[in-house]
Amino acid sequence: MATRIPTRVLMTAGVAVLALTATACGSSGRSTGSGSGSGDGALVWALTQGSEATFRASGTEWNKDHPDSKVNYQFFQNDPYKQKLRTAIGAGNGPVLFENWGGGALADYVKAGKVADLTSDLDSNPEWKNSLFPSVLKSATIDGKVYGVPVNGVQPVVFYYNKDLLQKAGAQPPKTWDDLLALVKKLKAQGIAPISMGGASKWPDLMWLEYLVDRVGGPDTFANIAAGKKGAWSDPAVLKATEMIKQLVDAGGFAKGFTSVSADAGQAEAQVYTGKAAMILQGSWGYGTIATGSPKFVSDGKLGWAGFPAVSGGKGDPTNIVGNTANFFSLSSKASAKDKKTALSYLKDGVYNDSYVGSLLSNGDVPPVKDLDAKLKTTKNADWTTYVYSLTRGAKSFQLSWDQALSPSLGDALLTHLDQLFLGQISPQQFCAQMDQAASK
Repeated sequence: MATRIPTRVLMTAGVAVLALTATACGSSGRSTGSGSGSGDGALVWALTQGSEATFRASGTEWNKDHPDSKVNYQFFQNDPYKQKLRTAIGAGNGPVLFENWGGGALADYVKAGKVADLTSDLDSNPEWKNSLFPSVLKSATIDGKVYGVPVNGVQPVVFYYNKDLLQKAGAQPPKTWDDLLALVKKLKAQGIAPISMGGASKWPDLMWLEYLVDRVGGPDTFANIAAGKKGAWSDPAVLKATEMIKQLVDAGGFAKGFTSVSADAGQAEAQVYTGKAAMILQGSWGYGTIATGSPKFVSDGKLGWAGFPAVSGGKGDPTNIVGNTANFFSLSSKASAKDKKTALSYLKDGVYNDSYVGSLLSNGDVPPVKDLDAKLKTTKNADWTTYVYSLTRGAKSFQLSWDQALSPSLGDALLTHLDQLFLGQISPQQFCAQMDQAASK
């Protein structure tokens, strides 16, 4: 769902689209060194995982060209970052800019008056605002105002499949939910496990619920949940989506033992490229996991990908996607006038400029900015990056991973009860009732 992998997992998994970033242990922040961390300038806090290489290069380039308005990056390991950030901002001595995932955590800072409203700055610079995908910017928009701008790549959730296994079953990727159920039967008849999933990690379950609720009820269904509307979890679309999940589980749609497979070490993706399962629903980081685990599987053209199936009679547009929209930089409301000016200038002219975008693309990240078609054609694995870009650009709705869009406590309750649903320990009706109860606390 920095979220899908949901943020909680992304904070320990450090993913990129084409290659995985190794994660080291540690809890303290560290300066970037002489290039962009000389100790002066507007302080920027960011994560060591993900886009650190791009941030470092950007800071060095910016400070070289703007000696009187520098940015000073400091990087932190994922696990302790959220608490350190919350403590610093709460005490009024946080950074000028800080990396975040939008959604519920950012909303908490906004409600506390700790984050600057960037709406007028974007509106007064239409070229800057119009260069960004509106569907992504929405994840940092709270009560109609913008409190963050995207700074790295998009991470939509898609279906990956083993072309050889689908060919063996004489099948194509499913375009509708009925197609998927029929495909499950075909694959099982051939002795092929239909869908791999790292159920032991719980968060992969969520992608199924997010997509099905959207396909059945449209984006407004979750908008009511996020707004805290009473009884929103018992909406007919949520109940229908959970019934469809139960239908798929009962049909044997998931590989045997999926509830004991960990998603964090790439075990679920490995089942696809080793021929043990035909498909997996996973975020765009799944491509990097597969390409790293079996480069030949990818280079031989055996990996395929497709969007989530449509649901007949559903209100949701089939182009809608879910996942991690992007990470964001937000500006502290406590920043001095000088630091605020530097930060805004950097966000407008230093982030997503030509060299910044080039750095992201070289690391496999696809930024949510317009007019990248020509550049994408020159990147490694252009077919994949172009697909991700087109999928995101064409989406009418890009829903942020629910466990990040919601408050941390409600997100935890969601993962717990959804896991119980997949395990058959509770019914769809019980899931809805328990989530309504959790939301009322």
